[in-house]
Amino acid sequence: MTLHTLNELIDEGVRGRHVLIRCDLNVPLDGSVVTDDGRIRASLPVIKALADAGAKVLICAHLGRPKGTPDAKYSLAPAVARLAELAPELKATLAGDTTGPAAVAASAALAEGSVLVLENVRFDARETSKDDNERQSFAGELAALTGDHGAYVDDAFGAVHRKHASVFDIAKLLPSYQGDLVRTELSVLRKLTADVARPYVVVLGGSKVSDKLAVIENLLGKADTIMVGGGMLFTFLAAQGYKVGSSLLEVDQIPVVSDYLSRAADAGTTFVLPSDVVVASKFGADADHEVVPANAIESSSFGANGLGLDIGPESGAVFAQAIAGAKTVFWNGPMGVFEFAAFAEGTRAVAKALASNSADGGFTVVGGGDSAAAVRTLGFADSDFGHISTGGGASLEFLEGKVLPGLSALER
Repeated sequence: MTLHTLNELIDEGVRGRHVLIRCDLNVPLDGSVVTDDGRIRASLPVIKALADAGAKVLICAHLGRPKGTPDAKYSLAPAVARLAELAPELKATLAGDTTGPAAVAASAALAEGSVLVLENVRFDARETSKDDNERQSFAGELAALTGDHGAYVDDAFGAVHRKHASVFDIAKLLPSYQGDLVRTELSVLRKLTADVARPYVVVLGGSKVSDKLAVIENLLGKADTIMVGGGMLFTFLAAQGYKVGSSLLEVDQIPVVSDYLSRAADAGTTFVLPSDVVVASKFGADADHEVVPANAIESSSFGANGLGLDIGPESGAVFAQAIAGAKTVFWNGPMGVFEFAAFAEGTRAVAKALASNSADGGFTVVGGGDSAAAVRTLGFADSDFGHISTGGGASLEFLEGKVLPGLSALER
């Protein structure tokens, strides 16, 4: 795979040229306040490099899942406001639309070294359309904003697994380059798939096991140990014949999980499941809760109504010990409902163990999405880990061995 780099573009000369960057500004919000600006901060180096080189920088990005029409609650305005706070020298402004009259006028008036963010690309239904012609039409409008000598940089690793107009089709219309964020992500993920330093430990959590099936399939025989937490663990427990009360359970996936458990030993991979679970009376920060053995969830005082919301302290210690002995660790998905203090300790134990492993020279990767939000919410710094990915879904699909459309489109 040959992907041209940002440095190549800058060396070619960008002063006075419009450069369209696909950034990942899909940040969590509380009203109009950005609660985790990690993706914005990760996007800044490429934006600044192009602005410093004299480019007229256009940014396209999405936020949330609007239904193909403008919706104020999905506006990029909060993300642009935070971008302006972090880098006031860029003079970043938000266009009033995506490729309409406001964007056309603002792009034409853009000064060298300044930044214009186009409004949410998903406000246009063509962005995510299954119809090639519709996507190509929208991509053509994005390309037209760059004038006669434009260029395109994909720096949104979190979107490269999507065959969308601003990710896939646009790369066919303009000279295209990978941003440094994409380049770094690829370098990190290759270390998880080729010539891996062993022992190689994978920690998987999150709510649904169905979201992780393909990556588990591909990791059997590649990872030395796969540890399972989060809501997905209850399907694993059910596959072992245990009752899980009212905990999250995907009954239709039990046969698949059973197959993984039976095949793991022959493949050279050990599954480690929690030995204890924090069971609650309800889903809520103020829920009554207690720790019970993982194979006896309904023995809690809540009986069959109890639901597991975190791995227990004994499990946290076992997970931490396995992480401590690893040379490579990949973690995707929290161990419990970390947003509630009572059910955050399992996630904290894993995060602390990864940070300690990293300090001791291990290679640790936090796989983006909820995992990245969790470590920041719990007070860990990005520098505590070898790498925090900006692309949860994209990272998983890469580890599944899939071809990512946004990357294939950059090949030339």
